[in-house]
Amino acid sequence: MRNTSNPKHSRLKKTLATWVNQLKNSWHEDAYYSRTITSFCYFLWVRLEQTIKPIRRQASNLSLVSFVGVVAVYILFPTMANADIELGSFKLDDETVAMIVDSMQNETESYGHLPEAQDADPRDTFTIPLTAYTSDPSQTDDTPCITASGFDLCEHAVEDVVAANFLPLGTRVRIPELYGDRVFTVEDRMNERYYYKMDIWMQELSDAKSFGVQYATVEVF
Repeated sequence: MRNTSNPKHSRLKKTLATWVNQLKNSWHEDAYYSRTITSFCYFLWVRLEQTIKPIRRQASNLSLVSFVGVVAVYILFPTMANADIELGSFKLDDETVAMIVDSMQNETESYGHLPEAQDADPRDTFTIPLTAYTSDPSQTDDTPCITASGFDLCEHAVEDVVAANFLPLGTRVRIPELYGDRVFTVEDRMNERYYYKMDIWMQELSDAKSFGVQYATVEVF
């Protein structure tokens, strides 16, 4: 049969065996005080473990005592506990005091008033026929109080809403010839066949009929 053992493995085993024997001899002979130092560290660890055991049993009590001590220091010696000894004896110079006083006085002074906004010029004008309508199903739909924008006319109950198809919802307009400086808001739409025309919402049907059809200039803002 052929010998399948590896010569390198055999040499490695022999080397390891030699090192182990050398370590054992060094340990028994206490070479370089290896056994003495190891034994000393072991017995020191055992003694330390025996000393710590009673302390570990009282860990909760020690934690409570430490907490009470910290609270007592904060109560009895707040300056020392907050490390404010130096700040407590710090004196402000005249310039710093003056700045502090000016800051306090500035907080009590009036901030003044913003300028009142002036009426802007209209961005466009239209001379168109004007009519009037009310929240009546015969003139609107099955939700006569709700406009195309979702606005509740009946709850609002103020005659400052108009319907128009040629202006975006939310546009603000004025009709100086008829209503002076009163501002109306486009919240509703008219029938599709009416484009350059405007409908003014009124609460009473009699007022809407009396208004009839009038031509006036509408200012758009």
